[in-house]
Amino acid sequence: MKKVLSILVVCSLLSGVTAQTNILSTSAVAEQVMKGNYDPSKYSSGTISTDPKEVIKLFVNEMSADSLHRSLDVLATFYTRNSASDTLSETRGIGAARRWAYREFEKISMMNNSRLIPSYLQFDHTQMCGVIRHRNIFAVLPGLDTTDKSIVIVEGHIDSRCKDVCDTTCMAQGMEDNGSGSALVLELARVMSKCGFKRTVVFLLTTGEEQGTYGAEAFAAYAQQKGIKIRAVLNNDISGGVFCGYTSSAPSCPGFGHIDSTHVRLFSAGGFNSPHKQFARFVKLEYNEEARPLMDVPTDIVIMTGEDRTGRGSDHIPFRQKNFTAIRMTAANENGNANVSDPNYKDRQHTSKDILGLNTDPDPDLDSFFVDFNYLKRNTIINATAVGMAAAGPAVPEFTATANGNGGVLISITGQRNFKQYRIALRTKTNDWDSVYTMTDRLQDTLVFSSNGNRYFSVASVDANGIESLFSKEILVNVTTATRELENQKKSIYIAANQPNPSDEQTMITIFSERDLSDKNSYLSFTDLSGREVYFMPVKLHASANEVLYNHGFQASGIFICTLVVEGKKVDAVRLVFN
Repeated sequence: MKKVLSILVVCSLLSGVTAQTNILSTSAVAEQVMKGNYDPSKYSSGTISTDPKEVIKLFVNEMSADSLHRSLDVLATFYTRNSASDTLSETRGIGAARRWAYREFEKISMMNNSRLIPSYLQFDHTQMCGVIRHRNIFAVLPGLDTTDKSIVIVEGHIDSRCKDVCDTTCMAQGMEDNGSGSALVLELARVMSKCGFKRTVVFLLTTGEEQGTYGAEAFAAYAQQKGIKIRAVLNNDISGGVFCGYTSSAPSCPGFGHIDSTHVRLFSAGGFNSPHKQFARFVKLEYNEEARPLMDVPTDIVIMTGEDRTGRGSDHIPFRQKNFTAIRMTAANENGNANVSDPNYKDRQHTSKDILGLNTDPDPDLDSFFVDFNYLKRNTIINATAVGMAAAGPAVPEFTATANGNGGVLISITGQRNFKQYRIALRTKTNDWDSVYTMTDRLQDTLVFSSNGNRYFSVASVDANGIESLFSKEILVNVTTATRELENQKKSIYIAANQPNPSDEQTMITIFSERDLSDKNSYLSFTDLSGREVYFMPVKLHASANEVLYNHGFQASGIFICTLVVEGKKVDAVRLVFN
């Protein structure tokens, strides 16, 4: 990844960024399907069960570590996949790599009644290492119901790099970054094409990520220009490595040699009422409820506070910038922080050492691997479960949440009222839902709480097959039973409890204001318990919930005081705990 510098089921930047131009899909059919202009009966998937549990079993049983290994073996043969590398050779460079990926999509389509539609997304960019014309590779699995016309995208970048982002002569196999994510996307296409989903699924391999997420920017701009409705984007960048390097971009692994093959991180923008965080929570819920019980080795999904690691970025960000819901999934451990300009840099990321593994015995085959194929398989299953359910689920409901003054909150479904079941998600102090309730045969329910505090609610519809929709926007309700919350009700401006709390590296601070104070001199002052100021952050306060992300540093510890000051007056203060 780049380094940022400034159902219905039937079964590393350059300066001077410029916009992509001449964006086009080489397949008119793929474009029309993504726009929802097609006859879904032409893409029937056969006899796969409508039961989502059977589909999840298919994902768990069919995703193959050996298949992922084979894809990585081929990706390594192209020597470099730098976005500016050779496009004419049949064996070397980005051109050979993208043609191979396109042919893989074609093979998958042939095995599934030509249901998968391969295409390139061609675009021009004037500042990608002197090369103007570039191509993403993608394949479209048509949905079986065009009523909604929204699509779900799962993606990873296929390009690689060495120290110099425009060096096309160095060996850049890029096995972890991001051969692993590319192999994952191809494996998803191979298995998920056996099924049909209510909505269209797009399997996308981008180029230009290492130069500045240009391929993702092109696809996001293309979707916006063509009126393609994107329901959600799940970006996979660095998906299969388990070894911690000497360095890593925080928040990441604890130190050199640490191994983690049982956790994965989800990065997304925002906090309260963020569709990106809501999608991350949906991914975790679907995996935990549907796939995890079937796994020999379960994975713990960690929902991170920030949109990406400190000072880093990836392909989900351009989609979010175009107001599409998008998140990033990445391995728990990374081998490097990409600071290749440091003369003491020893790690593999963004170097010629980002290879598949080593040969430690006399035979010619690799026997010690930097990519853990079983870990990569498990991460592929997480993707399949989330993408499949997001592509299959019903419409998102509308609702209200109202405090009754006695510790209770009345949840009322006001839109999409035709479902037998709804799910109510409750969140308090963390990035995760505390719990998810199921409401059956009714449109209202009252949840009663014995403790005070802010509570965030969202809801999802559940169809006849037991599949959830994505979850709605959050509604904040202040349940008042004790001191601070009663005091907050009387205030026109106050700081809510930060999330998560305790925190590690980053925490989201929410300031509630009844009035627009954007023209006022407002700031947050962070002090230690001795009163020493450790950070100063100007803030703009609008008549709403105002969120700011405070980055205290990886593996920070201690108790700090966050004070809100408006026009020189201390308005409120809260304690922040880092551990």
